[in-house]
Amino acid sequence: MTTEVLEKRATFREVFAVPAYRVLFASRGLAIAADTLRIIALSVLVFSLTRSALLSAVTFGIGFLPQVAGGLLFGSLSDRIRPRRLITAGYAIECVAATALAIVPMPVGASLAIVAAVGALMPVFGGASSRLIAEVLPGDLYVLGRSASSMASGAAQLLGMAFGGLAVAAVGPQRALFISAASHAISALIVRFGLADLDPPEADKQSNAVKESWRTSAALIGDRAIRALLLIQWLPPLFIVGAEALIVAYADLRGFPAGSAGLLLAASPAGMLAGHLVVGRFLQPETRTRLVAPLIVLLGAPTIALALSPPQWVVAAVLFFTGCGFGYPLGLQRAFVDAIPEPHRGQAFGLLSMGLMTFQGIGPLVFGVIAQAWGIREAMVLAGLACVSTAAIWWRRGR
Repeated sequence: MTTEVLEKRATFREVFAVPAYRVLFASRGLAIAADTLRIIALSVLVFSLTRSALLSAVTFGIGFLPQVAGGLLFGSLSDRIRPRRLITAGYAIECVAATALAIVPMPVGASLAIVAAVGALMPVFGGASSRLIAEVLPGDLYVLGRSASSMASGAAQLLGMAFGGLAVAAVGPQRALFISAASHAISALIVRFGLADLDPPEADKQSNAVKESWRTSAALIGDRAIRALLLIQWLPPLFIVGAEALIVAYADLRGFPAGSAGLLLAASPAGMLAGHLVVGRFLQPETRTRLVAPLIVLLGAPTIALALSPPQWVVAAVLFFTGCGFGYPLGLQRAFVDAIPEPHRGQAFGLLSMGLMTFQGIGPLVFGVIAQAWGIREAMVLAGLACVSTAAIWWRRGR
C-alpha cells in the first residue's frame, strides 16, 4: 500500500464504493434506530406496569453499564470468530430479545436482565464490525468512513427519539417492540447475504476466551500510547454529556418556555453532524490531527458561557457549537488504528466503545451530584473547564 493512497483526502463516493462498508453502514443505521425504539417502548411499558419513574429511568440506561463486563470478559471473541457470523448473530440476538420482551409476560426484573445481558454482548459485535471497517477502508478512507458512520448513528438516534414516542403512542409499546425486532431481523439479513464470509485475523484460538480477553484488555490499557488515545476519546464526552444532562434543569432554572429543553437538547446532535461533516470531508488528514486539541476546546469552552445566563437562542447556539467539537476524534482515528496490534483490533474497538458508553453514563451522575451540591450553573462551568483542561494536557503532550 503506497503512502499516496494512505495520505490523500478521501471522498464519500470512494467510501461508499466499498461493498462491505455499504452493508455495515446500512445494517448498523437500521439497528441503532431499532435500539432507540426498543429503549423507548420498554421504558413506557415498564412505567405503565409499575408507575415508577425510577424503574423507567433504569430501563432507559440498563443496557449501557453491562458493556463493561462484556468487553472485559468476552472482547477477544471479536478477533476469534468470522465477522459475518458474529455480526449476524448480534442482530439476531437483539431480534430475539425484543420479541421475547413483546410477547412473553415476565416480571420487570427479568425484562431488565434480558436487556442487560444483550448489552453485555454489544462490545463483541460492535468490535467485530469496527475491525472490519478498518480492514476494508485503508488510510483516509477509514477516517471518512468513521465520520459517515458517526453521522448516521446520530441521525438514527435523532429519528428514533423523534418518531419512537409517536410510534409507541400510535401502536402501543408491545407492537413497537415487534417493530424493533423486525428491524433487527432485517439488519441480520443484510449482513448475512450482503457480507463476504471473511476469516478472522490469526489469533490464539486455543486459549480460554475469557482469560484472553482479560489479558489483551490489560495489555492494551497498559500500553502508554494506546491508553492515552483511549482516555482522550473517553474523558471529554464524560464532561460534556454530564453538562448536557443538566439542560432540562437549566431550562427550568432560566424560566424558558415549556418544551424548550427538547429543542436545546437537539442542538448538540445537530452540531455533531455538522462537525463530523466538515472535519471528515473538508480537512486534510494532517489538519485534523493538529486540530484535536482546539476542537476539544470548542467542545468544552462554550458550556462555560451558560453561566452568564444568555437568552435562549444563544444557549441553542452554544450547544450547537459544543456539538461541532465532537468531530475531534476523527483526528485520532489513524493513530489509534496504527497503535493497535492487528490481531487485537476487534477487542480494542470494543474496549473503546465500552469506555465511551461507560463514561457517558457516569458523566450525568457525577455532574448531577455536583449540581445538587453546588448549583446547576456551577456544575456546567466545571464540566466545561474540565474539558478545556483535557485539551491543554493533550496539546502539551503532543508538543
